[in-house]
Amino acid sequence: MRAAVVTFPGSNCDRDLAVAFEAAGAEVVRVWHKDTALPAGIDVVGLPGGFSFGDYLRCGAIAARAPIAEAVRGFAGRGGAVLGICNGFQVLIELGLLPGALMRNAGLKFVCRPAALRVETAASPFTSGWQAGARITLPVAHHDGNYVADAELEARLRGEDRIAMTYLDNPNGSSGDVAAVLSQDRRVLGMMPHPERAISGALGSADGSALFRALTDAFTAA
Repeated sequence: MRAAVVTFPGSNCDRDLAVAFEAAGAEVVRVWHKDTALPAGIDVVGLPGGFSFGDYLRCGAIAARAPIAEAVRGFAGRGGAVLGICNGFQVLIELGLLPGALMRNAGLKFVCRPAALRVETAASPFTSGWQAGARITLPVAHHDGNYVADAELEARLRGEDRIAMTYLDNPNGSSGDVAAVLSQDRRVLGMMPHPERAISGALGSADGSALFRALTDAFTAA
């Protein structure tokens, strides 16, 4: 598997994401926000956490208009797999690749702590390493992670099995305890928790490693 990790000004989890992919056996290519095309032969694009462009305007809004953004949108439109973590989730929403909105945390404070999660579906290349209903722990670190969806959207996401993970102890006020969302074709995943920060017991949890191994297995088999 070849994974492209995009770096924006203000990204601070891009190296962590690259290390997590490499630990799962992937070849990683680094991509800069001013690039206008993705490298050939890419299987997965990773949009990392951080504070792209200082979180000015709305979180992820400027990154979604960077030169590389159209290439990412086109890659997803052709069925490519895209993983957006934290700020990357915000970018995916601004790109229109995922529905809903990410707003200021309900408590109006930055939240940084381990979060208990329930994996709601195993039916995606990102979550196939778990069984539906599995309980895992991943760290969260965000100020604008409150996923907002009206009743109609939330019902549609549940009906289409597109809520990938939920919080067991909601840290930010997200609608329906939503922590991670899949696109309609299940090839784009946005999540606020950080699996790349949980790939080893030395980091406090190795629960996140299952996501990266699942992706590697999916694209190696393909």
